[in-house]
Amino acid sequence: MSQLKVLRAADYPRMPWKNGGGSTEEITRDAGTGLDGFGWRLSIADIGESGGFSTFAGYQRVITVLQGAGMRLTVDGQDTRPLLPLDPFAFSGESQVSCTLLGGAIRDFNLIYAPQRYSARLQWLDGEQRFFTSAGTVLVFSVTEQLAVKLSEGAQQLGRHDCLQLDGNRGLLEISVSGPCCVIELTPQR
Repeated sequence: MSQLKVLRAADYPRMPWKNGGGSTEEITRDAGTGLDGFGWRLSIADIGESGGFSTFAGYQRVITVLQGAGMRLTVDGQDTRPLLPLDPFAFSGESQVSCTLLGGAIRDFNLIYAPQRYSARLQWLDGEQRFFTSAGTVLVFSVTEQLAVKLSEGAQQLGRHDCLQLDGNRGLLEISVSGPCCVIELTPQR
């Protein structure tokens, strides 16, 4: 049986970065404690100055600027395109990564997952959307003050940076959203 919960932004615990250079609000994860043992983890980081990123060997990362002008990453010596708000970028957690801010502090949204344990799909949606998923875990992250999410289990209202988490999905699930959000689908590897 699937389990549905709504995670409120006001309740996210703050934890230090692995490299000690800042802090992150952890939204949710599948398992583990601290910075170890998880198969996937969702978080928001505040970046106040240009600098290096923590490494996460054995993981893939998808980063998206939520607030601020944006940033440019240097990944293993190669510069990326400018990363502007709601423009996701994926890279290996093993890479040497640093960022250059494009006009001041930013907040970013991070999915880190172990590809040998999970397949992941992340997409940013806007406006009225309806889709179907068979993923075992589905996360809907709101970037607006009011987001209506409708599932067969009922309707939920999310505020800015709240997250709906559905675990244990075993069928084809219909989801409708009514505004800008990020949908993440995670399926355990067999």
